[in-house]
Amino acid sequence: MTARRSRPLVVVAGLAVAGIIMLSWTQTWFTVHLHAGAAVAAKVDADGAAAVPQYTALAIASLALFLAMTIAGRVVRIVLAAVEILLGVGVVVSGITALADPVAAAKGAVGEVAGVADLSAVRRAVSSVDVSAWPVVGIVGGVLAVALGVVVLVVQRSWPGPSRKYGAATAGAAADARAVAPVERDAVVDWDDLSAGVDPTSDAVAGPDSAAAGPDSAAAGPDDASADAAGAAPDDTVGSNGRRSNDGVEAERGAP
Repeated sequence: MTARRSRPLVVVAGLAVAGIIMLSWTQTWFTVHLHAGAAVAAKVDADGAAAVPQYTALAIASLALFLAMTIAGRVVRIVLAAVEILLGVGVVVSGITALADPVAAAKGAVGEVAGVADLSAVRRAVSSVDVSAWPVVGIVGGVLAVALGVVVLVVQRSWPGPSRKYGAATAGAAADARAVAPVERDAVVDWDDLSAGVDPTSDAVAGPDSAAAGPDSAAAGPDDASADAAGAAPDDTVGSNGRRSNDGVEAERGAP
């Protein structure tokens, strides 16, 4: 198995570890036996929710963390791996603390039955405690979470990065938005256009149509030149008639 293909396996393993921690949290950790007459019940079952209430938050955080690793970049993966190690340490420390003092861990469950809230009063009401295997399962889940965090730190360098298609689509949309955005004009630009003989309002109204019509206007240039040449001919004719008329007047005046 190559390191590049290890990401799906690591993510699945992380989800499984989070599931193990959550499963341990829902099971009975301690069975507390009480002295006769100390409470209405002879024994109390304390599950993981009562013994280690923080397990649920740690397991959910670990679950979300491994899901985020499927789309995270390299730097984010390093941060997530470090957080996963801390979460695993928290699970291990919480489990060992509860396992070291079952009466204190089950204080809430015992207090509801015995009608006491003080830890010393709870200890006096307890005669013995039976410990199940689920605390060990939860601690093992925490150890596996720490191990997976270390594995991610080692192998994440060869994992492919997140897809860039969304970034490319965003860049393309931004470019299109800039292309269709109206051009802002001010008085200085309009005055320069007027000085150059250009009507600034024609650009604002016509916009792209004016630019599209540019080649046609350029193509019509020779025709316009021909029309100007044709129009200039009558003026020359009028001028020549005037000159002939003047010549006639000079002849009448006896000019040679």
